[in-house]
Amino acid sequence: MATIRSVAALLVLVLTGSVNAATFRWSSQGDYLSADPHAQNEGLNNNMNDEIFERLTDRARDLTMIPGLATSWEAVSPTIWRFKLREGVKFHDGTPFTADDVVFSLARANLPSSNFKVYAAQVGKARRIDAHTVEIELPKPTPAAVFLDSLNTVRIMSKAWCEKHGATKPQDFKTGEETYASRNANGTGPFTLVKRETEVSTVLKKNPNWWGIAAKRFDSNVDEIVYRPIKSDATRMAALLSGELDLVLDPSLQDIPRMKTDPKLRVIEGAENRVIFFVMDQSRDELKYSNIKGANPLKDLRVRQALYAAIDIDAIQRQVMRGQSRPTGAMVPTAARSFPALEPRLLPHDPALARKLLAEAGYPNGFELQLLCPNNRYVNDERICVAVAAMFAKVGVKASVNGMPRAQFFQKVDNFDLSMHLYGWGGPATDPGFTLTPVLHSRDGTRGDFNSGRQSDPELDRLIEAVEVELDATKRSALMLQALMRVREKVYTIPLHRQIIPWAVRANVNVVHRADNVVTATWVRIAP
Repeated sequence: MATIRSVAALLVLVLTGSVNAATFRWSSQGDYLSADPHAQNEGLNNNMNDEIFERLTDRARDLTMIPGLATSWEAVSPTIWRFKLREGVKFHDGTPFTADDVVFSLARANLPSSNFKVYAAQVGKARRIDAHTVEIELPKPTPAAVFLDSLNTVRIMSKAWCEKHGATKPQDFKTGEETYASRNANGTGPFTLVKRETEVSTVLKKNPNWWGIAAKRFDSNVDEIVYRPIKSDATRMAALLSGELDLVLDPSLQDIPRMKTDPKLRVIEGAENRVIFFVMDQSRDELKYSNIKGANPLKDLRVRQALYAAIDIDAIQRQVMRGQSRPTGAMVPTAARSFPALEPRLLPHDPALARKLLAEAGYPNGFELQLLCPNNRYVNDERICVAVAAMFAKVGVKASVNGMPRAQFFQKVDNFDLSMHLYGWGGPATDPGFTLTPVLHSRDGTRGDFNSGRQSDPELDRLIEAVEVELDATKRSALMLQALMRVREKVYTIPLHRQIIPWAVRANVNVVHRADNVVTATWVRIAP
């Protein structure tokens, strides 16, 4: 009898993929911000929530769209899409996943406190057809790729769980609100949230009831994930070298050559779909954190041109990024989807030109402003700001660097408590329109949610709105180029570069490095 039981137990292990089950321990410089999947649209936060929650569609290893909680979809008219939902799926608390949860989640993601409402508004409204069929009605005809990219940002929550725990509205992250959903989670995904200690660690456990196990989506021997935020580069790398960690998402760039020669480690490199740029307050009549009273110099195109000309982007690539970036003049995260006319920088690095432009604008002695920067979000983010502050000083602009952790940084940005700040934009979506509507359109309640400079340009808005509804690919591409050229010529932002992302892993760890910089635990295998 004992032998039969042992064989049965081994069979269970084989069927559930738990042979040589491992704990996957990884780290980066910043922390997981919120367990509420509609509260904060930030890369690492989305990464963690993607292990817990799912969407109607998913992404393959090459970022192409594949079925997720929906098994199929079709356009039944120019503004109506029908989705067949996966049957037999359960949330982590055991309640079944149905069409009601999809209708609820899309409506929740469109509420004012949601950080995803700019996408949910483009998706439209869902209605239940039956328990496993929903129809989504778009507010206007939209290119299929744009609609599906927008839908792919909305994670599905349990309607019953949210109602039970008073979480029918997303956490208002910008005000520092704490809710049940910001600390607890109930998704349908491959891992469950076990423990979340702010600035200490987050622990996830494998969901043995995940539908993806039977569907061969779980290509991993990981049964536990431990994420640790470690701000210090030296401490993160020491933990990797000692075996305390299996992966570091953002290794110190200066350590990469040495790591490549260490037999215990591997460095996996790839371009990320992300552009890094500066945003300038072009809304206030008086610039915050400045010695200029009664005026906002950043509203003047000549001043914005001067700041652009003052920045030596190539020096940032060489000295700050140590070659791990690709300078660009475009506000397009994906190089392959950019336009040749946008790629060269708008103005050459020319301090003399910068001083001349400042004088013409009425600031011959320059002025003071603050550079708001995260110190644990983008690659060498605070170091970029320190370097740029030194470049500004050479043309008379005295910039003080205010570096802070990502949680406080995004709260200040969301509250427009800034004069100029570093920002990044990218992810799995590669279409340039995915930058135009949320980042560059005026803030009108449904668009421009991430336009933190708050520039407002009716002609640019007209072009962007035309892009949103143009179904002809050639005409749409021409409209996007016009819009992006206007952003460039008006210097509404100052693009710097696209990041090259290196991951550092232990030699016995196999991971998939995606262009959206997402660590997917269902593809991680750890050898003994």
